[in-house]
Amino acid sequence: MSIRRLPEHLVNRIAAGEVVERPASALKELVENAIDAGAGRIAILLVEGGTSRIEVADDGCGMTPADMALALERHATSKLPDEFIESVVTLGFRGEALPSIASVARLTIESRIRGAEGWARTVDNGRVEREGPAALPPGTRVVVEDLFARVPARRKFLRSPRAEYAACLDVVRRLAMARPDIGFTLEHDGRRALSAMQVEDRPGRVATLTDRALADNSVAIDLEREGLVLGGVASLPTYNRGIADHQYLFVNGRPVKDRLLMGAIRGAYAEMLPRDRHAVVALFLDIPTDQVDVNVHPAKTEVRFRDPAMVRGLIVSGLRRALDAAGHRSQRASESALSMWQPENISSPPGGEEGARPQSGWEGEGTPQRLPLENRHYGAVNDSRPTFFASPPQARAEPAWAPPPQTTAFPMGVARGQVAKTYIVAEAEDGLVLVDQHAAHERLVLERMRAALIGGTIASQALLIPEVVELDESACDRLESRAEELSEFGLDLERFGPHAMLVRATPALLGQSYPKGLVTDLADELAAFDEALSLKERLDAVAGTMACHGSVRAGRILSVTEMNALLREMEVTPHSGQCNHGRPTWVKLAHGDIEKLFRRK
Repeated sequence: MSIRRLPEHLVNRIAAGEVVERPASALKELVENAIDAGAGRIAILLVEGGTSRIEVADDGCGMTPADMALALERHATSKLPDEFIESVVTLGFRGEALPSIASVARLTIESRIRGAEGWARTVDNGRVEREGPAALPPGTRVVVEDLFARVPARRKFLRSPRAEYAACLDVVRRLAMARPDIGFTLEHDGRRALSAMQVEDRPGRVATLTDRALADNSVAIDLEREGLVLGGVASLPTYNRGIADHQYLFVNGRPVKDRLLMGAIRGAYAEMLPRDRHAVVALFLDIPTDQVDVNVHPAKTEVRFRDPAMVRGLIVSGLRRALDAAGHRSQRASESALSMWQPENISSPPGGEEGARPQSGWEGEGTPQRLPLENRHYGAVNDSRPTFFASPPQARAEPAWAPPPQTTAFPMGVARGQVAKTYIVAEAEDGLVLVDQHAAHERLVLERMRAALIGGTIASQALLIPEVVELDESACDRLESRAEELSEFGLDLERFGPHAMLVRATPALLGQSYPKGLVTDLADELAAFDEALSLKERLDAVAGTMACHGSVRAGRILSVTEMNALLREMEVTPHSGQCNHGRPTWVKLAHGDIEKLFRRK
């Protein structure tokens, strides 16, 4: 078969296969055109997830009838004033979107520039159907109907209207996030699904489009290096999601999905999140146009950096610095968590009977004093003990040899008690703080080990009697091959037969640890490591495993002095708001939250 030149309509349909994959792709191109036209407000209407109708109206600069006709030709654009495509600053520049959409759907464009009459042009699957005057305010309105209706091979690959709508909503959310100076509205099947008013700050727009709680559970990103500027917001490690659908990345205002940038985010949160959890971030990278290539993908969702290592380092450094500055911050108690506090149902005592008696009050030693009759019953709290003189429940208390410290001086508050031998209850100036003692101390031990490794090696503590730990032979082989590196962590091991290791010393930072559990867990960790990597390259995993074994266990009774010492160290330790596995180490019930629980406000 001889080579032939393809007809124009077929060329457009092939191009549509690259640019217009689904309704969300067409919507993205239309909204980008509206943004490039200088719009201040963009209104979007969808019917059946965009498969039946997509309508985008803006108040931008508009088009003349001649420009409108030219815009429907391939590779015709106003966004490249010269031939230097590397210097493009607009979202669109290829000139393929409108003709590609018009070749697989019914496309109607209505536009009017200020001070002139409006004009409309309708193209039905590549054929001009109608054009003439139109009445509309300054700006442009584009309507796409029956996408892929005459291309059944493409239509059958579309997903359900609900799934297509979700993809459209994600596209609008990302574009709206990049331009807080533009107002966006989105209606789907007659229902307002998104409304973002014009605001000046990006954090406010991000919180509006993701979750209002993000504003109270995030840190601001602001870093500049060698002409690159990184901004945005990132969630605290304790505020996370099960999937990475709330990670938004922008390069020069362009929403992108880049593996390099996603990997940098995972690296920055590496030791702060569980493996199955993901941070909520919105990062805005401004980079000189000569250091990034946006002409990589037909849909312009991917970019290529001239120096990818520098970009990755900038993102990791920016996130780490912001999270380090957050110090001991943790996620605030959410409304759903507060709703779990249920008031007791108040029941009355049996009529005509004294029923269960209240706890006794004591005046002096051995002399009982009955409470007044009107004070004997408190809701559902009734004393069903058979004798009135049974001893009341006792709680642990310690003599106060010195006046308690002032709560105003400490962000984590002052220890008031311990619950279930696991949780520290502290009073802060602005609320009640609950601390998981094991999770908190685990983070503190990890940060101490990191600091010690930076200074050289971790000090070890010799065991009075070396302990033999029995393992399978392959696990012993792994530990033996890494024995020299483990010694830098303060763990002294040597082979003791084919199926055992001899532990001679453990890291001094761990205090009284359990060598058997520590060595067993380390052997499991080493099985997942690449043999080419040194343990220092996997510092977080190794140190995290050791820290878990050396921390204060749940179930240990702490003195008030120990509890306060733990709180003070948390206040000055970075990342103390979450443990090594990404769980929160403390939560706070603000005074307002407590008042809500008691219905005082």
